[in-house]
Amino acid sequence: MRFRVERDVLAEAVAWAARSLPARPPVPVLAGLLLDASDGRLVLSSFDYEVSGRVEIAADIAEPGVALVSGRLLADISRSLPARPVDVATDGAKVVVTCGSARFSLLTLPVEDYPALPDMPSASGSLRGDVFAAAVAQVSIAAGRDDTLPVLTGVRLEIEGEKITMAATDRYRLAVRELSWTPEQSGLSAIALVPARTLADTAKSLVGADKVTVALASGTGSEGLVGFEGAGRRTTSRLLDGEFPKYRSLLPSESASRATVETAALVESVRRVALVAERNTPIRLSFTDGSVTLEAGTGDEAQASESLEATLDGDDISIAFNPGYLLDGLGALEASHAQLSFTASTRPAVISGKSSVDAAALEDYRYLLMPVRLSG
Repeated sequence: MRFRVERDVLAEAVAWAARSLPARPPVPVLAGLLLDASDGRLVLSSFDYEVSGRVEIAADIAEPGVALVSGRLLADISRSLPARPVDVATDGAKVVVTCGSARFSLLTLPVEDYPALPDMPSASGSLRGDVFAAAVAQVSIAAGRDDTLPVLTGVRLEIEGEKITMAATDRYRLAVRELSWTPEQSGLSAIALVPARTLADTAKSLVGADKVTVALASGTGSEGLVGFEGAGRRTTSRLLDGEFPKYRSLLPSESASRATVETAALVESVRRVALVAERNTPIRLSFTDGSVTLEAGTGDEAQASESLEATLDGDDISIAFNPGYLLDGLGALEASHAQLSFTASTRPAVISGKSSVDAAALEDYRYLLMPVRLSG
């Protein structure tokens, strides 16, 4: 194998393909990155039996061939090379990387021991990369991070015709996003539970793609696969097994009070007031007609308070939230104003976006947040 490729192109492709390599692989070959050079294209692949990655780039191929090398090491080397064309060639049991006067020799791993990547499922539909990335970012913030509860570490994808609904929850908050897409066939209906970390990482890497293809393979149990492809990059992931919570019943059908606040101003205020909040200490929000007062700290502790202009439709209410969770929800809004809907100070609140104070709330994204009970 022998080929030449531009440094920036190689570095970006290697970094993307190596991003999901396991830190402690169960077998050494799974730490490898497979290089397949032929027909003017270089294909880089990674696979750990859960997630696969495949990226294709243009290269000047002098001798076609296949080699398996340490992915993380190749990523570190590619990133550090000078801005000149890179020559890569096999030399016996080694792969030699040359760029200018820099020269590296990497030991190869046995290609015959490397597992075959799963086939991409048949396409279910497509949408723009930036729309996909934004929606996944809004939802994945609410996914759990406790691997002992794997079903909560996923994002639920519900496909019904031309609509996708994404949902994630860690039991303390719930994020739901609805968006339109272009299905491959009319009347398509499917449900999948995708690992949130994989989905978020994949969506972020495809933000610049004009078209992202989503492909679902329904199988029994955890054998189901989901695939994403765009801009020459392809990822597949095993689906999570288990029953996702019936989240729709958690979203209240009506509210006793609705407050509207400028999103940026509320975010800055929460950040300032939360500076005195100790770990796991809530921040209190007291809404009255015309203003909201934020407070943190009690007794002999450091204290802070700040008031902002707000409109309130309904009864006055005082409620407390985990400031980090509150900032996650506010930061996910793609709107100038935030609407907070309440049923009671001890019941979950729903945060949604508004284009202005007087506009109706945008229903495509909702962030439900459990309050923190205050003593006394």
